[in-house]
Amino acid sequence: MPPAVAWKNLATSSKKKTPATPVTATKHAHDHPAQAQSPHCDHDHAHGEHCSHDHPAHAHHDGCCGHDHSVRPKHIYVYSPSGAVRDKAAFKRAIKRLEGMGHQVEVDADALSSHQRFAGDDATRIASIHRAAAIGADVALISRGGYGLTRILPGIDYQAVAKAVEQGTHFVGLSDFTAFQNALLAQTGAISWAGPALIADFGQKEGVDDIMLDCFEDLIYGHGEGTGWRMPKQPVGAVPDDFYIEGGATLWGSNLAVLVSLLGTPYFPQVEGGILFIEDVGEHPYKIERMLTQLLHAGVLAKQKAIVFGQFTEFKLTSHDKGYKLQSVIDWLRAQLRIPVLQGLPYGHVETKVLLPVGAPVSLSVEGRDALIYWGHTH
Repeated sequence: MPPAVAWKNLATSSKKKTPATPVTATKHAHDHPAQAQSPHCDHDHAHGEHCSHDHPAHAHHDGCCGHDHSVRPKHIYVYSPSGAVRDKAAFKRAIKRLEGMGHQVEVDADALSSHQRFAGDDATRIASIHRAAAIGADVALISRGGYGLTRILPGIDYQAVAKAVEQGTHFVGLSDFTAFQNALLAQTGAISWAGPALIADFGQKEGVDDIMLDCFEDLIYGHGEGTGWRMPKQPVGAVPDDFYIEGGATLWGSNLAVLVSLLGTPYFPQVEGGILFIEDVGEHPYKIERMLTQLLHAGVLAKQKAIVFGQFTEFKLTSHDKGYKLQSVIDWLRAQLRIPVLQGLPYGHVETKVLLPVGAPVSLSVEGRDALIYWGHTH
């Protein structure tokens, strides 16, 4: 029998959730003949417990499954590679929250620098990236996105960043950080994490979203193996009812506008047979279609095994659109491609977001409306 993979219930949180980001309501099992014959533990046991399952790929002489279940404080390094921090109160609130969770938070010397709209001039922000790579933290977390990374990509020492990743530092962020992530992938093949930013996700007065926090802790404690969600209802035939993409498909992408800005440069990953996930904020559907058309005409989309839409938020339709909406763009894209185009991934400029390993080999399965991206352990 193929193994049953158990997944954390992403919808049992008692705190707020973003309605536009549906997630699976129950644990579900997927049968994947291509996977290993031993079951993966579902990581619902308490930190510090030993797993009772056999993990041939993670064998340890002491019988532990090999994952880090300790609750030791993690070293989180906060730096600002993009826009200047204007909301100092939210910045301080976020630092206090992370420290309240028991973590050691170290703030880069120039995290609050300001030059025009940027967090310091170009040289200052490049230096902050290099300090984040050299410090040996468990997590290098951006303070915020905005704009600024594309202009400094040539000055980044990608080999130093890749070495830091190899030694255990998780570089985490979203939005403008997409430029750094895909440049790192293109230049070295190293994995980074699409996930929260300090201020937007940890600095809000009303608190921290439970699902995002669970996924963040899964990352820093070595528990995360994948993410599942329930897609919105679609017309019959829009998405194959059941299909499976075997592990080895590179997961890449993130913010669509930033990604498209890299096309034709040395910082755009040349991924074939991958799974491209996309999201954006404040972009009208016709602009989203225009960017997707550019990727389509460049031959990028046809080389992928699947396209996954995350959350596209904060745009306003007008009377001129006359029924043309985001779903119209997705329907049009499906008509151009012979690969699955999925929706509903809980990721983007929203409170409820999962963390995704940019550059990691993954599997993708769909059973009805239930979708699952699985990457196993990345450390």
